[in-house]
Amino acid sequence: MKNLKKDYFKSFFSHIYVEKSIQNHPRTQKILEKFPHAAIIGIDHYKDVFCRSRQSHQLQHCAQKLILAARQGPLLYEGAPVCQSFGNQYFYYVSCAMNCIFDCEYCYLKGMYPSANIVVFVNLEDIFAEVGQMLENHPLYLCISYDTDLLALEQITGYAQEWCAFAAKHENLKIEIRTKCANRSFVQSVAPIPGVIYAFTLSPQAVIEAFEHRTPSLAERLSCAAELIRAGCPVRLCFDPMIYVPDWRQHYEAMLEQVCRMIDLEKIVDVSVGTFRISQDYLKNMRKQEPDSAVIWFPFQKEGSYCHYPNDLMEQMECFLTEQLEGKIPREKIFRWKI
Repeated sequence: MKNLKKDYFKSFFSHIYVEKSIQNHPRTQKILEKFPHAAIIGIDHYKDVFCRSRQSHQLQHCAQKLILAARQGPLLYEGAPVCQSFGNQYFYYVSCAMNCIFDCEYCYLKGMYPSANIVVFVNLEDIFAEVGQMLENHPLYLCISYDTDLLALEQITGYAQEWCAFAAKHENLKIEIRTKCANRSFVQSVAPIPGVIYAFTLSPQAVIEAFEHRTPSLAERLSCAAELIRAGCPVRLCFDPMIYVPDWRQHYEAMLEQVCRMIDLEKIVDVSVGTFRISQDYLKNMRKQEPDSAVIWFPFQKEGSYCHYPNDLMEQMECFLTEQLEGKIPREKIFRWKI
């Protein structure tokens, strides 16, 4: 899954569940054409499959299924307190898909959702319409890749391209596409749009190898970020979440050295810094799914309804990285998450 080859997904989903109400939707048909050998199963509602009891994330990640559905109810959500707004007053996110082909042990989606199967909402036009209505009242900073990695699913959905086309038509819309992907085919074909920020989540290679299963290497992510920068696209670097590992200082210092070798830091939009934090309820669910995960079973400190590293460790890690960055980029470009 590192550099996704053309036609990689053709044999990926053995079963695809389709809500009967959208089985003739053009996006449904377009997606199904890419999986000629999959068993297609009609369902009334995606939650009939997705929200079943006693599902195992670990087992399902070995053979994920795809669910095609229509998103109902509110389609835009206010940004959560644990997420960074980057100074934007009107901070929202949308969920075009749920879950990810990657398998990061610390991913909050494992605590948020009862299933590891992937849901794609095909009624993207309804989301566009609601965003358009809000834009009539005020500008919008919109994160579109929080509940999945859209670039990792681009061969299936094409949603990143659709969002880019939509953003190009609205000057008061700024979208962030956050990713750990190294989708080189997309990167090489995309045109720069001022309102589209590509945000790459970066971790030391030791963290990637230990906890970010199936994801591209640090070098692969940086290579794609560098190519987007050369093409004139806005790029954000996200050192968030920082994950504690033994000798974390050396690992993060080595990561920054590699970043500086591969990225022209003068041309990035900004960076984010923040240590791992998560909802207490999500953490509880994740620990049921990952009984042997060192990253999830760390003795976190509780702060209200959230859990994070103990204050001393959190401060050490974030200050270390922030100070390292301040010697390389202007301070006003560094956004550090605060409790």
